[in-house]
Amino acid sequence: MPINTADYSASYPNVQKCPTANIPEYAFIGRSNVGKSSLINMLCERKKLALTSGKPGKTQMINYFIINKEWYLVDLPGYGYAKISKVMRERFRKMIEGYLQRRTTLQCTFLLIDSNLSPQELDIEFINWLGECRIPFAIVYTKADKSKPEEIEANISAFQNTLLETWHELPKQFTTSANKREGREELVEYIEDLNEKFEAWKKR
Repeated sequence: MPINTADYSASYPNVQKCPTANIPEYAFIGRSNVGKSSLINMLCERKKLALTSGKPGKTQMINYFIINKEWYLVDLPGYGYAKISKVMRERFRKMIEGYLQRRTTLQCTFLLIDSNLSPQELDIEFINWLGECRIPFAIVYTKADKSKPEEIEANISAFQNTLLETWHELPKQFTTSANKREGREELVEYIEDLNEKFEAWKKR
C-alpha cells in the first residue's frame, strides 16, 4: 500500500471531541522518548508530519492525520513521563484511556517499545490493561539500529518472556528502525490487511 497523501487533520483534548467517522483508525502510543514521531514520519514517508523533539512529553492531545483520504493515523500522548505535574499525568491518563476504550472505529493500537531497554514495568502494565479491556493491539519495537543486533535480540526475547508469564500467546509484533526504514513494509501491509477487513465488515 503506497502512502500517496498524509496530512494533519486536527487535535482534540478528549474522545468526546474526536470526529464522527466511518473509516478505520490506528493509534500509536508508547512511553515518552520511545521514538514515536520518527516512526510515524518513516511510516508515512514524510519528514515532518509528526514533529520530533529532543524533549519528551511534547504530544499533549489526540492528534489525527488522514492517510490516503482512507484512514486515520492517531498520535496519542506518551505515558510514563515524570517531569509533568500529577494533574497533567491524570489528564493524559483519562484522555488516553477514554479514547482507547470508546473509539469504535479503532482497528489497532500500535504500542511502541524501545528495543534498547530491558522490560519496563510501565510497558508491561499498559499491555496487561489493553488485554483486560480487550483493546486490539500490536507491539512495535523501535530504535533497532541503536544497539548491537545481539543486544536488541536479547531485549526483545526478555520482553516476550516477561509477557508470557501472564499471556498465553504473544500479540502481533514488529521490529523497526526509523533511521534505516526497517519494518515499514511489514507495518504498512498489516494496516492494509486490517483496512480490507474493515471494509468487508462494513458491507455485511
